[in-house]
Amino acid sequence: MATTEHTKPGRQFRKTSPDSEHSEPWKRHIILQLKHRDKAQKIAFQDVIRSYVNLLERCAQSAVITQGLLSSPRSFSSSEDLSSLKTATGELAYKVVELQQQIKNKDTFLERQHARLNETQVKLKAVEVEKDRLKSDVKVMTDSNLLLKNEYDTLRERCQHLDEDYRKENLHGSVLVEKMVHMKEQAAARMNHLNERRLRARQAGLHKELEMAANKTLNIDKAPHSVSLPSSPLLRRKEGGENLPSSQTRVFRSASVTSPRLLGSIRGLFEKKRRGNSVSSLEEDVFTPIGVCLVARVPNRVIFAVDAHELGINAVRFGPSSNLLATGGTDRVIKLWEVISGMLHHRGTLDGSNAGITSIEFDSTGSRILAGSNDNSALIWRLDDSVPKFTLTGHSRKVTAAKFKCNLRQVVTGSGDRTVKIWDLGRAACIQTIEVFSYCSDLVCSEYYIISGHFDRKIRFWDSRAASCTQEVPLQGRVTSLDISPNHREVLSCSRDESLQLVDLRMSNTRMTFRADGFKCGSDSTKAIFSPDGSYLAAGSADGTVYIWNINTGNLETRLPVMHRTSVNAVAWSMSGEYMVSVDKSRCAMLWSDI
Repeated sequence: MATTEHTKPGRQFRKTSPDSEHSEPWKRHIILQLKHRDKAQKIAFQDVIRSYVNLLERCAQSAVITQGLLSSPRSFSSSEDLSSLKTATGELAYKVVELQQQIKNKDTFLERQHARLNETQVKLKAVEVEKDRLKSDVKVMTDSNLLLKNEYDTLRERCQHLDEDYRKENLHGSVLVEKMVHMKEQAAARMNHLNERRLRARQAGLHKELEMAANKTLNIDKAPHSVSLPSSPLLRRKEGGENLPSSQTRVFRSASVTSPRLLGSIRGLFEKKRRGNSVSSLEEDVFTPIGVCLVARVPNRVIFAVDAHELGINAVRFGPSSNLLATGGTDRVIKLWEVISGMLHHRGTLDGSNAGITSIEFDSTGSRILAGSNDNSALIWRLDDSVPKFTLTGHSRKVTAAKFKCNLRQVVTGSGDRTVKIWDLGRAACIQTIEVFSYCSDLVCSEYYIISGHFDRKIRFWDSRAASCTQEVPLQGRVTSLDISPNHREVLSCSRDESLQLVDLRMSNTRMTFRADGFKCGSDSTKAIFSPDGSYLAAGSADGTVYIWNINTGNLETRLPVMHRTSVNAVAWSMSGEYMVSVDKSRCAMLWSDI
């Protein structure tokens, strides 16, 4: 192979022929790398090489001049030539020194560049390691995201299937609800028909009994101790449609004073019915059951207990007939019970409230029930209908008390929104709103006056005609309940200072306080009541005990045995004075008697 040599200062390169490049590619690769390195390194020393080449040329010239001078010594005879030579030599020496200094500077710069290069290489290695780590993390995250995406797709498919199932079940539920509503309507129609038949039969029997009572002559003994009333199913308990023996008929004491009034009311009632006039001026043309209690009997033992509701019981009330009982609880229903042979038999359920029942009130005819509810409304049912006849809405907080007025055409409600409202049942609308300044826990009313108990420890008397407060009675604790005596002369209040206060309405400043060791109000809605003859007071305690006080002596009459497991919320005394019922927070209702 023919090669050509090129000579340059400090380096020699050999050029190969095309045949050798084609036959030996590795050599060509090495030559290209050498050329690249030569080009990269030559740039930094280009000035030095150029200066060095100039220096070599001048040295060569100096050598030529020196050789010429040595060969012809005569030419140096001239002093001028010698001085010029010295000058040229000094300049060249000075330039050599400068070039050497530049070479040192370049070497120092090159060292710094090498140091920076090493640092950059170290950083590059660290960055490459970080890059590899990030690549690994990206791969892990990619795999994880892929798994999550698969799970999401699976869950989405399940959700779609469940949504489809839900729509189907919802449609099926709607169909079932329609069928159930239709069945309920049919059952309600049948029940209404049966109730109408029973009501007509009861009215016919009552009419017959009243005719017999009006035609009989009653001999009243002048002795003040006892008197026997006519035999009537209104004054005796029934069981299976048969009357009890006359020896078991209840005997009332001190009847010589009140019997003429009783007979007069019976005759007047019969005469009104015979003339075709209704006893009540409302649309319900029914008779007022005769509930008479001359002497209440203080109970001493439980004769029957039942879990009356699914949740706690808040209110209980006997009807005028003494054998009908209503209980209302936080399970949003009112249950009707009939007292037969010393036991509570479930008679029916009144629903329609959207929240728990807070209070219960029978009208004087015993045909309707009024209840307050936690859904900010009051509801009215007929006993022969399970759905509300009226729903009175307008309060902004729960209705804590609801009472019939004496004329039975109006209803008064008290609420936690610090208002008392009067409702006209003919229009089912609120006709008056009274601002009562504080949370109203309970109320009682007459024809024109309303008495309300409040959380600000006061009892207020209101004139409903002017919507004005006529008097305030301060107490020592928050009022939980109010009750009015049978003769409408006294008001009983229960408060959170663990006491009962008796206020004489004729002399409002005259008060009696009733306390007992162990008695404690269990809640802000604990109810205390009068006995039907107005001689006793009864209230439940937080320890599950029922306390009874004697009004005449002002002392504790009895503390009934502890039978309730939780706090007693309310008690009710039958109009005949024979039974008492207590209810608690654990859904239990207990029937008490002295028999």
